[in-house]
Amino acid sequence: MAAMRDIPLRGEMRLDEPLARHTSWRVGGPAKRFYRPADSADLVAFLRQCDADEPLFWLGLGSNLLVRDGGFNGTVIAVQGCLERLELRKDALLYAEAGLSCARVARFAARQGRVGIEFLAGIPGTMGGALAMNAGAFGGETWRSVAWVETVDRCGNVRRRMPESFSVGYRQVDGLNGEWFLGAALATVQGDVAAGQQRIRALLAQRAESQPIGLPSCGSVFRNPAGDHAARLIEACGLKGMRIGGAVVSAKHANFIINSDQASAADIEALITLVHDRVAAEQGVQLQPEVHILGESEQ
Repeated sequence: MAAMRDIPLRGEMRLDEPLARHTSWRVGGPAKRFYRPADSADLVAFLRQCDADEPLFWLGLGSNLLVRDGGFNGTVIAVQGCLERLELRKDALLYAEAGLSCARVARFAARQGRVGIEFLAGIPGTMGGALAMNAGAFGGETWRSVAWVETVDRCGNVRRRMPESFSVGYRQVDGLNGEWFLGAALATVQGDVAAGQQRIRALLAQRAESQPIGLPSCGSVFRNPAGDHAARLIEACGLKGMRIGGAVVSAKHANFIINSDQASAADIEALITLVHDRVAAEQGVQLQPEVHILGESEQ
């Protein structure tokens, strides 16, 4: 870290923090540095004090993320629990900061009688992650509701950007150019409070029925290929229940890999590779991972 230059930092810095404590798979080696800012102003101050070549990684709920057993030789910025401003603006846009869980945003909107983003309740991550990958569930996608976003670069410069400045596709957002999402203004429409809340309950019940909720996983491991479903392809290969070490393909939903018995990150990565290669060989489809893999293998 460079010497402090302007504002004293108010967040919490930890050294050699085990990332298994912060990922939904409950695996991962340590981060050399782990910083949880006090708020967005503190985050800006922190970024302005970082060395220009310091590797940075933003962490939300740790879903959709596999941290290798050797950990991350850089600084993890943990935004969950700190970047949590959530408000219905006078222009009826709903502003949500990056550290908020998607489910919390959906429930808040419903309580305000604003509908159209109930699908967010089915995304097991934060708004920052949902914006970064155009996360979706139950036929909805994050960027369909985005009116504008706020970003910050590693020098601490904050910008407001419009959706047309990004290239947005299925589980993909291009155009950040060294920035990260601080938050987004979401467009919703006026609706009935009770109906919106019932819609969320129904979606969550559907999710619990079809997915291994409550078990350590990252959510969906692979993107759905055009016109098909990754889970169908994996199941067609007879891979439900396939195990490497403590990692196992879910018997409930084939596109989920579960940490069933003290799996290592290496176990999970090896099982991801096995599933990918088997589907390619037997189904002729190259599945694209949805999960982000971070860090170094253990030596």
